[in-house]
Amino acid sequence: MNALNGKIALVTGGSRGIGRACALALAQAGAEVAVNYRERQDAAREVCLLLERLGRRAFPIQADVSQSSDVSRMIKAVERELGTIEILVNNAGVARRYPWDQVPEEGWDEIMNTNLKSAFLVTQAVLPGMRARKWGRIINISSSAAATGGVVGPYYAASKAGLLGLTHGYASLTLKEGITVNAVAPSLIETDMARQDLRVDPKTTSIGRLGTPEEVAEVVVLLAKNGYITGQTLYVNAGRHMT
Repeated sequence: MNALNGKIALVTGGSRGIGRACALALAQAGAEVAVNYRERQDAAREVCLLLERLGRRAFPIQADVSQSSDVSRMIKAVERELGTIEILVNNAGVARRYPWDQVPEEGWDEIMNTNLKSAFLVTQAVLPGMRARKWGRIINISSSAAATGGVVGPYYAASKAGLLGLTHGYASLTLKEGITVNAVAPSLIETDMARQDLRVDPKTTSIGRLGTPEEVAEVVVLLAKNGYITGQTLYVNAGRHMT
């Protein structure tokens, strides 16, 4: 049986990489999925076609989730097309390489707005519907960099560590409302970001390969199904950081 049958999910940054894998995995578990994108319309539509072939409703929605006006428009559109959002995957994010001691202020702002502020804005927007239904799952895609410093830079690590604080804060406030809030912290996953932006060599990883987006998505689905795990960070990193 599909444990998430009929649940409405929103995946931010869902047109490629980890977001794409999460959208597909949630649909395979029974969810109807809104696929948010900022620029890659064709890729988002392709994901939605794949979801529809699985027999699920799907809706591509353009929005810059670091902007409150776009978030408000996006939530209204998803509710109109699919229904009240019950599962949120805050996946939208960017990584930029700067010399660690020469990070421009605009670079800091872009990272914080895209990786952290967006999760705050979208979470705030979906919480009223979840609280009214007494059911919700919020899953923030952080990074092992939050615990280790990572390979991008301290500005990126700070944005991903901020997601963990956001996760703990909301989890503690929604304990009795049927809403769980958790984080997934991947490291060195085979995405465009790792291959092109960061130029990661798989041979340098702990097990000699990059992780797959699907391996991250499996954990996201687990958290979407489970009603007893909350306030936790699950690391998907082949032992780069052990807890």
